[in-house]
Amino acid sequence: MTRAPTLLGLLFLTLPPAALAVSLGTIGPTYPIREQNLLTFIQERLQEKQQSGELAKLEDEARRRSVAAVENPASVPGLGLTETARTFYYDPTYTLDHNIFDDQGKLLFAAGTKKNPLEVVSLSQHLLFFDARDKRQVAKARKLIAFYRGRVKPILVGGSYLKLMKAWRIPVFYDQRGVLTRRLGIAHVPALVSQQGLRLRIDELTI
Repeated sequence: MTRAPTLLGLLFLTLPPAALAVSLGTIGPTYPIREQNLLTFIQERLQEKQQSGELAKLEDEARRRSVAAVENPASVPGLGLTETARTFYYDPTYTLDHNIFDDQGKLLFAAGTKKNPLEVVSLSQHLLFFDARDKRQVAKARKLIAFYRGRVKPILVGGSYLKLMKAWRIPVFYDQRGVLTRRLGIAHVPALVSQQGLRLRIDELTI
């Protein structure tokens, strides 16, 4: 059972907000805010570091780290040197997991449709994955490029691609975050990828 509101309660609810304001008086002494403005503090610290030369050192260090990251990207983890030659195949066929419609709502491709990209575009070059930090792998890569008369796309999993580009005067690529090696199932390098029919042949080569 709910209790009926009292007359005082009803009057309280109908009063405007200004009528409810009550002066509590001064509880204690008040003082002006003496805390320094944050932006002013930051500007003063930057000026101090600039005058002392520390800011220039920090900028130079950041610049060196950026250049090093570009020249020597993070190596692909989990790859070992090929000790036993291995050949396997990769089928790039994919299956749609949803329907694809055009802008008018007409079904173009139904879920479950399978397509192999090699039916449309062929692999015009061999893909060669190797670690440029290993001189033996670099020498092996050079021989393979000469053997296939330049029809090889060198892809690094470690080392500096810029140094090789300058030395070889050809484009050198990098498997960022190991996207390609993981997709192809490559576990050891050097590894050579070539097209064979509608599949990719992958040879993990010994040195």
